[in-house]
Amino acid sequence: MARRPAPAAVRPPRRTSPPRLTGLGGGLFCGATMFALACLDHLLFGGSATVYGVLFLPVCVLTALWVRPGDLVTAPVVVPIAFAFGLPPITDEGGGGFGGHLMGLVTALALQAGWLYGGTLAAVLVVTVRRVRLMARRRAAQRRDRAHGVPPGRQAR
Repeated sequence: MARRPAPAAVRPPRRTSPPRLTGLGGGLFCGATMFALACLDHLLFGGSATVYGVLFLPVCVLTALWVRPGDLVTAPVVVPIAFAFGLPPITDEGGGGFGGHLMGLVTALALQAGWLYGGTLAAVLVVTVRRVRLMARRRAAQRRDRAHGVPPGRQAR
């Protein structure tokens, strides 16, 4: 007698995989999130650079966690760009005009360099750990394939 599958209500829910972003998608995610958080910071806290810096750290870690394995090198590159992209809503315009906005942005980057370096370092650490784990998995698969007599370049099924 054939066994029937359990009804959908009885089956345990499938685990969803974490998001996988391309390099461009990681940059867009990080940049858009930082800009939105800067706008929210401006509305709620009057443009506090410390709040912005603290919020930057988890965005860096999430970006490094969610980027595809093939695009790991892009995460530490896009997070500083996203930091700068989100700064205009919280910077002081100085004297107004384009020069004032540019001077406010450069000043904010100089004064908040610690947060920028910290977030970039967090992304580098996450990417490094992911890369080491990926290389270890590949080496283990190659050893397993060699033990089963699979020629190089072919995968065991």
